[in-house]
Amino acid sequence: MLENPVIRGFNADPSFCRVGEDYYIATSTFEWYPGVQIHHSRDLVNWRLVARPLRRASQLDMRGNPDSCGIWAPCLSYADGKFWLVYTDVKRLDGAFKDAHNYIVTCETVEGDWSDPTYVNSSGFDPSLFHDRDGRKWFVNMRWNHRGKGTGLNPAHDAFDGIELQEWHPEKGLLGEVTTIFTGSDLGLTEAPHLFWHDGYYYLTTAEGGTGYDHAVTLARSRDIRGPYETHPQKHLLTARFNPENPIQRVGHGQYVEGHDGRCWHSFLCGRPQQGPRGSFCAMGRETGLAEVVWRDGWLWLKDGGMLPPTTIELPVERIVPVPVEHDFRGPDLPMDFQWLRTPQPERIFRMTGSALRLIGRESLGSWFEQSLVARRQDEPAYEAECDLLAEPPNWQRAAGLITYYNRHKFHAALVTREGGERVVTLVSCLGDWPGEALTFHGRFPVAEGKVTLGVKVDRAVQRFSVNGVAVGPELDASVVSDEGGRGEHSSFTGAFVGVVAHDLTGQGWTADVTRFRYAPKAD
Repeated sequence: MLENPVIRGFNADPSFCRVGEDYYIATSTFEWYPGVQIHHSRDLVNWRLVARPLRRASQLDMRGNPDSCGIWAPCLSYADGKFWLVYTDVKRLDGAFKDAHNYIVTCETVEGDWSDPTYVNSSGFDPSLFHDRDGRKWFVNMRWNHRGKGTGLNPAHDAFDGIELQEWHPEKGLLGEVTTIFTGSDLGLTEAPHLFWHDGYYYLTTAEGGTGYDHAVTLARSRDIRGPYETHPQKHLLTARFNPENPIQRVGHGQYVEGHDGRCWHSFLCGRPQQGPRGSFCAMGRETGLAEVVWRDGWLWLKDGGMLPPTTIELPVERIVPVPVEHDFRGPDLPMDFQWLRTPQPERIFRMTGSALRLIGRESLGSWFEQSLVARRQDEPAYEAECDLLAEPPNWQRAAGLITYYNRHKFHAALVTREGGERVVTLVSCLGDWPGEALTFHGRFPVAEGKVTLGVKVDRAVQRFSVNGVAVGPELDASVVSDEGGRGEHSSFTGAFVGVVAHDLTGQGWTADVTRFRYAPKAD
């Protein structure tokens, strides 16, 4: 049984690609390093993370990138005997400008060493590369219009100024004229273009309606790649915007693939909202789903009709149920569950000692440059996590501990530090406060010298920390650590993480060792 979402926990903007009987999905990673997640499957039900291609400074350096910037909407394709990955590094979120730089890297194998990037343009984000039947390649992206109200081509949201197309050559770069091929429907916020060819038509898939609950996949077609494009008879191929009670919401942004067996599929992003004190929230952010589609009268349609993708699809494959994962950090490499923030120099924020993950305290939890924070995704509404920590902070300017983290405005942490000569665990939160990043403290709890076990239990909108197996402090609002927390889903659109963190606000690089980390999801 295929059960949506198929890739759980903050895996947005799924670019879908098939090579023979192998299926790949590439998703956005935003400010988390290394950049882009690529999952692999041969049955469409069970997906395994196999690569994060952007893993060195020449490919990606996000130091200084604001929250929810960085890698937006990669496009993965296969042609000419190799994989092609197109991606955007977004340097600005707020204000009139975006500063979105688009690049292409290649590799013969997904899990190999990807090339240094080739720069393409900076005119907008969500780029894709289309390999036409005659061997020509076409670069497609949305165009960002910074000039203000009334200047763009779509009255609904005129900063999203249409989808532009230009020929591109691996050696010669961009060629010929730029053509605006689609300005979107009346829903607006038209982005995420992907082209494909079928039976005499070029088809253009776009995402519309923003990153929230009005999201949708819109389909258009043309006999000529440069247009004009006519819109699908029902406008949207996929959306949940007309079904507010459905357990899967925020449906949009995907790509079409014809399977090796002739069945056809479309990926999409989605959210699983839970109920909290402030209303609905998606702690797992936007996740990846699949819907079966069929051809009828020259258009794609959901196999079972309508626009709402199904929660399950029957396939002759058993879904492997996730089990608790525990790491003792005795290997030479950081386990693949984990990522860190922004920097291409991980050796400055952590190292593997052979017996521990050693965190090197750097800047604060409010930094956009160098945080010693190593974390993994929350992939179910409820889970438990625990770590063993060896930390002897000399004063309150050094601290290390366990954290549930969304961004610098949205987190809860249990930190081992020192107050008045006494080693304590301090509970501290940032409750979505912006601007200002005000901190809220929930108490300090004395702890003996030596190893400390810190834990957290999250059950939808409620979380609580523990120290050495004993619950401490109040129940905390876990819904803060979500897309909808703070400024809301249109201002932050990644997902919740749980992990370990250290800081040294004296700048001396104080260290703390994590000798064990356990994560146990509880299926929804």
